[in-house]
Amino acid sequence: MSAARILIVDDNPTNQKLVSKLLKFAGHEVFNAVDAETAQKIILSSSFDLILMDIALPDMDGLTLTRKLKADEKTRNIPIVALSAFAMKGDDQEAFLAGCSGYITKPINTRTFPQQVLEYLIQRDQPNIEGPP
Repeated sequence: MSAARILIVDDNPTNQKLVSKLLKFAGHEVFNAVDAETAQKIILSSSFDLILMDIALPDMDGLTLTRKLKADEKTRNIPIVALSAFAMKGDDQEAFLAGCSGYITKPINTRTFPQQVLEYLIQRDQPNIEGPP
């Protein structure tokens, strides 16, 4: 698989730096946003293969931004994977209902994280054999 363009939306600089380094080391092109407003501007000005979305963002939370992106024809097909440090029972379901393709808890496992991301990228490239809903 060739390098993917991945946007990381996370307001925690430590998390953002770690995730960025892991993905860059895996050969991906990485972009960063610290809040929903910045993310929206970046998304509208460029194309992405995957968005890693922190759920707890300042101002607009990550699930609200996900819903907005999934409601927009220009961005609805970008896979979004939720990242959350507050893994409560049912949070993953809430993320899927908002339109996320996946859910990863923080702190991330640095050994398995690049492979998890790769699996979401592979899923994106798989044809939908069920056809449209």
